[in-house]
Amino acid sequence: MGNGRLLAVSDLHIAHKDNRAVVESLRPGSDEDWLIVAGDVAEEYARVEWALKLLSERFAKVIWAPGNHELWTPPDDPVDLRGEKRYLHLVELCRGLGIATPEDPYPVWEGEGGPVAVAPLFVLYDYSFRVPGAGTKEESLRLAHAAGVVCTDEYLLHPDPYPGADDWCRARVAETERRLSALDPGQRTVLVNHFPLTREPTRVLRYPDFAQWCGTELTADWHLRFRAVSVVYGHLHIPRVIWRDGVRFEEVSLGYPREWRPRPPREPLRQILPLPPRAQGDTW
Repeated sequence: MGNGRLLAVSDLHIAHKDNRAVVESLRPGSDEDWLIVAGDVAEEYARVEWALKLLSERFAKVIWAPGNHELWTPPDDPVDLRGEKRYLHLVELCRGLGIATPEDPYPVWEGEGGPVAVAPLFVLYDYSFRVPGAGTKEESLRLAHAAGVVCTDEYLLHPDPYPGADDWCRARVAETERRLSALDPGQRTVLVNHFPLTREPTRVLRYPDFAQWCGTELTADWHLRFRAVSVVYGHLHIPRVIWRDGVRFEEVSLGYPREWRPRPPREPLRQILPLPPRAQGDTW
């Protein structure tokens, strides 16, 4: 590779017309650019297919990690698969388009800043980012319901065949740890997950109770254990950079039109590699 960049975006939410227009405008800066899509492309299968097909035709390599919205089973979606079956159906869609998924060998970025294994992860949440003072998952959920802060996942994301999303999360954590541990001990990584791998980014949520649908304490040290040069995530719709333990954590979400319209104009695609310098406004 020569002048290529590893770029990233998440939370495209193309059911919104303005967001669909943004996706139609996304183009690489060179024939060597790779693109990370860190989840929440859309809810309906056909819309996910449209967006990923478009992007796979434009970028040299596309890498996808699922968000919670892809895993929903909307009542009017002709593809009515639930839970793990829905996820695996999306994996097969991506494979048919040449897109790397959490079930495939991790592609290695050989451009500037490499070699780095770009690892798309599928790690859910287990309600361990609990409401302060809540000792159990049940108590945390009760407090959130009482406050009127309830994620739509509770109604549309079905964890089948697992009893709950937390059970599915623990299974995914175990499998993902196995795969990451099998990498060469000297292999550096870019870790890509829809949900933040640490609780720190959720501290700025307007509604703190929502944090319990945002990750798991089980991944808090993965950026160190698995030699990350960068961690890419979305979900919170708060695009920013945090540095922890010398590792760059970057939220790359587009978000809903009502959220991104008031912001100063910025390029929707965030550069992950070559690693950008620390900038004013980064959180240290």
